[in-house]
Amino acid sequence: MKNQFMIAALASSMALAGCATDPATGQPAMNKAVLGALGGAVAGAGISKATGGDHTGRDAAIGAALGGAVGLYMENQEKKLQQQMAGTGVKVERDEKTGNIDLVMPGNITFAFDNDSVSPTFYNTLDKLAATMREYDQTTITVMGHTDSVGNPAYNQGLSERRALSVSNYLARQGVSPSRIQTYGYGQTRPVADNNSEAGRLQNRRVEIQINAPKQVS
Repeated sequence: MKNQFMIAALASSMALAGCATDPATGQPAMNKAVLGALGGAVAGAGISKATGGDHTGRDAAIGAALGGAVGLYMENQEKKLQQQMAGTGVKVERDEKTGNIDLVMPGNITFAFDNDSVSPTFYNTLDKLAATMREYDQTTITVMGHTDSVGNPAYNQGLSERRALSVSNYLARQGVSPSRIQTYGYGQTRPVADNNSEAGRLQNRRVEIQINAPKQVS
């Protein structure tokens, strides 16, 4: 009972501390680092209880510290990427459930039509991205290629794989460790818009990069 009270108090205090007002919308928002701490507290307590630990409250506090550090690490990285990608056409979003950072790179700015070589005009953007990935080197990276539904599905699958690999190889040449990078091609199987319109097909031709939050940071 004592441990449960400690966990509840810890969660309540973090929730209150995390409440803020988004200056852009004027709506209440939660600080992402505090959300990470809250998630870490719950995870720490859950693991302790599942393994028969006698220090659930202590383990919740440890989990909160680790989760808060990860949340702050990812939040700082997101802010830097938002600044770097401003005006480039690359969209940067934070997944509130996982803490991962998702980047969407439209195909029209990354590759020429039906080509799997990164456009030279996009080198500078990828150089900035690689610099941030080198700085925040405790994350892993998933690069995913996608196409629209025009043409042969097998060809589109291969094109998506080659494009994702081109982006991965470019980042590796800029000093991002290849051991941190996984590469996938999904062809036309994961559309985000209607392939019956040119505007929709344009959205579907894309490369996505997911920067995965680490379990903890050192």
